[in-house]
Amino acid sequence: MRRPTTRGIHRDVPHFLKGDDGTPLTLIRVRGESAPRRGPVILIHGVGMRGESFRPGGIRSLVDVLLDDGWDVWLFNWRGSIDLDPVPWTLDDVALYDHPAAVRYVVAETGAAAVKVIAHCQGSTTICMAAVAGLVPEVTTIVSNGVSLHPHVPVASRAKLHVLRPLLQSREAYVDIAWGDGPERGMRTLTRNAVRLWHFECGNPTCNMASFALGSGHPALWLHSNLTHTTHDWIRHEFGKIPMSFYAQLAASERAGQIMSIRPRPELPTRYATAPPQTQARFALFAGRHNRVFLPTSQKTTYAFLKRHQPGRHSLHVLDGYGHADVFLGRHAHREVFPKMLTELHR
Repeated sequence: MRRPTTRGIHRDVPHFLKGDDGTPLTLIRVRGESAPRRGPVILIHGVGMRGESFRPGGIRSLVDVLLDDGWDVWLFNWRGSIDLDPVPWTLDDVALYDHPAAVRYVVAETGAAAVKVIAHCQGSTTICMAAVAGLVPEVTTIVSNGVSLHPHVPVASRAKLHVLRPLLQSREAYVDIAWGDGPERGMRTLTRNAVRLWHFECGNPTCNMASFALGSGHPALWLHSNLTHTTHDWIRHEFGKIPMSFYAQLAASERAGQIMSIRPRPELPTRYATAPPQTQARFALFAGRHNRVFLPTSQKTTYAFLKRHQPGRHSLHVLDGYGHADVFLGRHAHREVFPKMLTELHR
């Protein structure tokens, strides 16, 4: 499939695979106008999103930049992708079953000995979990945005996690950011109307509902000034269902001060930031200074943990003028953010 962009034509080649527990997943290999001259890089989307999140229309996207730099680009739709049928996943499921399967698949298809990763939000958390558990030895570089192993959230988000979540969880299996567009009934209508009253900063219901579901801010995921009108309209169709099983694990992890398992398995640690990492991958951690989904201290704490065990190996970038998802969606990200990520891939 050929897809026009602001920088020319992308040719998409979809690949269908299964996680190690049989859950359907997809990878989209993206080719530009010339064949890649560098190795594979997997882009891993955030919660309630999809692989397509890395190439919004109307701006020079991360995919454009990577293709122009010669990388073999793969967009990964893990089980939380809105392009797949919804399932009640946990972070442990994704770390144990999805990422190892995807990395093995890319290695087999490309013949590469090593794979690099750029990941966002819970795509970042779960690939970091898989790495420190020793499940993806082929991954040599992880560029992680927003949060990795230590979820620090705003005070209002803590209230939602520990007070509002149990009330919703007794009635709903998912929070659907598409509730913002309706029509819905019952608790969904009540939630949508409350969000509309509280989030009056713009007329985009997806932007408002995403702020309620994922953070605490007006808006929470980005600075409006960073988004073009085209991108702000595009996000209406780029967010979907988030299972309450995820929120339950996030709440437990927030209490613990680090990511922790809620369904113990022998392949996974109970706490992910206690023992030394079982990986030689280098971590490049990114955080928007204005992030209202996960506070910048999330990445700072993970950086301190990694530095303690592997001094001089990892890096931390706190980005002035950015929040959470605008690190990838921002109108000037191709000048202000992506060059830093390319530098980390080249190290």
